[in-house]
Amino acid sequence: MTRVHCGMDFGTSNSTFAVATEGSAPRLLPLEDDRPTLPSALFFSFEDPGIYFGREAVSQYVSGIDGRLMRALKSVLGTTLFADRTRVKQHAYGFGEIIGLFIAQLKARAETALGEETRAVVCGRPVRFVDDDDSADAAAQDQLAAAVRAQGFSEVEFQFEPIAAALDYEQQVSGEELGLVADIGGGTSDFTVIRLSPERARSLDRQSDILATGGVHVGGTDFDRLLSLKKVMPLMGLGTGTADGKRNLPVAPYYDFATWHRINRLYSAKMLAELRSTQKEAQHPDLVAALVALVEERQGHRLAGRVEEAKIALSEADQTLFRFTTPDVRLETGITASELTEALDSATSAIAEAIARTLAAAGVAGERIDTLILTGGSTRVPAVGRVLKALFPAAKAVETDAFGSVGLGLALDAKRRFGD
Repeated sequence: MTRVHCGMDFGTSNSTFAVATEGSAPRLLPLEDDRPTLPSALFFSFEDPGIYFGREAVSQYVSGIDGRLMRALKSVLGTTLFADRTRVKQHAYGFGEIIGLFIAQLKARAETALGEETRAVVCGRPVRFVDDDDSADAAAQDQLAAAVRAQGFSEVEFQFEPIAAALDYEQQVSGEELGLVADIGGGTSDFTVIRLSPERARSLDRQSDILATGGVHVGGTDFDRLLSLKKVMPLMGLGTGTADGKRNLPVAPYYDFATWHRINRLYSAKMLAELRSTQKEAQHPDLVAALVALVEERQGHRLAGRVEEAKIALSEADQTLFRFTTPDVRLETGITASELTEALDSATSAIAEAIARTLAAAGVAGERIDTLILTGGSTRVPAVGRVLKALFPAAKAVETDAFGSVGLGLALDAKRRFGD
């Protein structure tokens, strides 16, 4: 029997599972409704015993079913949040357990599509799970490895996600190239300077071809948060003060409500009491009332999803209308592409600085890069595109499968590592 080699890309926003066999090109397996991506989301229903995954999880939540939506779980790895427990009905789940539930579902769906069990896998990982903290970064990989092994994988290896994307692109290279892989996903931005060629592609050991890797813990969910803090949270009182004029309202609740993996922190009696107290002393209590109502109704993830939709719309248009309504709240504001660019200034600056560090570590000037290999859904954000174009004006930009190239490359890497 031909051995199947597996690559799993557990992403902040979307996940894929790819396989490769000897003599055939790698392929992505269908994971939901014949689609090769499974949104990295879980929904714990309070109305039935079910746990829902992917698009179905988001649909359950948006339709108003009472329950708990969990997204951006990858962002928790290596952070202090990983030790927190989330109570769902009578069970208190640790984040490692929740990630394990999603990995188990990913594995089961892949095996259904494949028609056989999978035991060995190469998993993708960002260059940095956690910035400027090597021990936390190592802990993040250990936490993910434990969650993967707990689901029945006996052999688990890791490969940097941008290197996996380069392996996928290299299948179409006809000559020697110096490439920079920009993998900008939901939670991280990773960069790799790598030598590419048909001859190099046949080598099992590519370590000498990788001139440098670098990254920063910034990605699409950060873009959502920054846009929300600039344009949406002020509609609920962010930036306003107390009635006595002595101080501004606390920023922390707004920050949490704008951040996918922190929203659930507001859903407690203690936090609601603090928000109601803030409303009473606010200069504009009607604005804070909207925040209180949305927290009471557990509308945070649905609101964040609407912000994400506005960000995506501004990748295609110069302006969009943000509108979010519930029976008790109506939020509405116009957002322009230039306002999105301004909101993302700190994030795009961090990305540019990470690229500069990576080039310096490789000992390569930007003008020497022949090919810019783009992967990850966030490379489509215009503000990011402008930064990359400014840094590499002469480079050939190659847009790979934004959501699938990493998984395909991981399957290729698995064939190299586990091949008979």
